[in-house]
Amino acid sequence: NRYNMFRSATVTAVPAAGFSSGDAINVLEEESLTALPPGYGYEWTGTAQQQLAAGGTVILVLAAAIVFGYLFLVGQYESWTIPFGILLSVTVALFGALAAVFIVGGDVNLYTQIGMIMLVGLASKNAILIVEFAMEQRASGKSIKEAALEAARQRFRAVMMTALSFLLGVVPLLVASGAGAASQKAIGIAVFGGMLAATVIGVILVPVLYVVMQSFRERLKGMIKSGSS
Repeated sequence: NRYNMFRSATVTAVPAAGFSSGDAINVLEEESLTALPPGYGYEWTGTAQQQLAAGGTVILVLAAAIVFGYLFLVGQYESWTIPFGILLSVTVALFGALAAVFIVGGDVNLYTQIGMIMLVGLASKNAILIVEFAMEQRASGKSIKEAALEAARQRFRAVMMTALSFLLGVVPLLVASGAGAASQKAIGIAVFGGMLAATVIGVILVPVLYVVMQSFRERLKGMIKSGSS
């Protein structure tokens, strides 16, 4: 067998339960320092190569997704504070994804990270359904708390129908088999757990975040007006 024109031998390793693929890569690299004879080297292939090539890129992509999502929401609501409430609800989805991976005994690999990036947009969508209606109610003259409660009540069915239809659509990834099943399950577990947490907890959390952010926004506007006058 040859790899890049060098004579080679293939070594396949599978992480033990509770350890990530990154942990396995680090251990193999440490062992290669003492296990390989002089003049021998190693090269990663497959998923490990992709994970190492991605490296910190995934973190940058996740940060960029959050920043661009925030800026789009700022333009939509013409507010710098309201989008914070929406993006804070995304953290629930991310924790839900990590909890799902922990429950099934998986690891945070490249595909899990891709699923977490997807959750930034998916979880924001549920929050937007509630916040948009709450702002309309506030503009019509209702108090902040009344607007939040009315939005949660009126948008509950829409949020649940959207979330449940998406969760059912993810089920084929959870039960995938055959070639590529591991990557499909990794994405499916992260997305399913994140959306489930965002749906169950988000319906309660988003109205509360709206009340906090909208109250802060109006208080800040009042301070600016009183200061300028």
